[in-house]
Amino acid sequence: MLSRVAQNMFWLGRYIERAEATARMISMGQRMAMLPGTHGQSEWTSLIQATGAEPPDGRVVTEADIVAQLILDQANPSAIQACLAMARENGRAVRSALTQEMWECLNEDWRYLESMDTQSARRQLVHILEWVRNRAAMFRGAVETAMLRTEGYYFLRLGGSIERADMTLRLLNVKYFLLLPETEVVGGGRDHHQWMSMLHAVSGLRAYHHHYGGDYAPWNITDFLLLDQTFPRSVAFSYSQIDACLEELEKNYGGAHNCQRTARRELDQLSHLDINAIFENGLHEFIDQQIITTARISKEVSDAYHF
Repeated sequence: MLSRVAQNMFWLGRYIERAEATARMISMGQRMAMLPGTHGQSEWTSLIQATGAEPPDGRVVTEADIVAQLILDQANPSAIQACLAMARENGRAVRSALTQEMWECLNEDWRYLESMDTQSARRQLVHILEWVRNRAAMFRGAVETAMLRTEGYYFLRLGGSIERADMTLRLLNVKYFLLLPETEVVGGGRDHHQWMSMLHAVSGLRAYHHHYGGDYAPWNITDFLLLDQTFPRSVAFSYSQIDACLEELEKNYGGAHNCQRTARRELDQLSHLDINAIFENGLHEFIDQQIITTARISKEVSDAYHF
């Protein structure tokens, strides 16, 4: 496969996943901001920080800032509108490699957000976030049910899996940033609802309950999102998908690359880690290191396949 095609498929997978993950993070921020005893300031600030963007200087971060910066900002690569536009551009560049259903998912209503300003987007915020998640689900359905299992498929899934691991880590960092100014609420009712909001954000409440019943302890939820090998949005599961895609690409191209060795080493580490040890050594430090490692794998994939 030409490196240009590999690059476009890889980033198409990343941008679709990033758009959905940003929508999920905003939904989580909404839930947290509506909890009793909060005015939303720390919740929205933590959301901005976790995406890697800078909060507005000298004033309280509001829902309007979130809509403008994380939904409508075409210059912000984490904003939903920018992600969908870039996904469509990547898809258009490799149109012949996509199925008709995949292209229709990318192309239909792709200008939907362009007609909105911040005020109108806020009025329709719940609908917009649901729309983004539905479009991403439709695209994945089109991929899984009709796309040939060739190199293009594995580059697409590889990009999506790398992005999913990164965004799950960033979602956990929302909680970390949120607790910095008010550690006295740890273990309280508000803290409990914030952790529950994280499970809602990843559509993992029922799956979590299957594993842990009604015990919503923070370390159990973190264990579920980081180390669980069966939940599709956990970091460990995402790494298993990264490893599987790289193994398939190795079969087609021959020879392992640094990206494969790094992914396999991290997957092995995650399978042997204990969540109590992670908390003892510092959850935030662990998450930051994993974000760096995930970015390193992405860079090594680019180097290995020349894009």
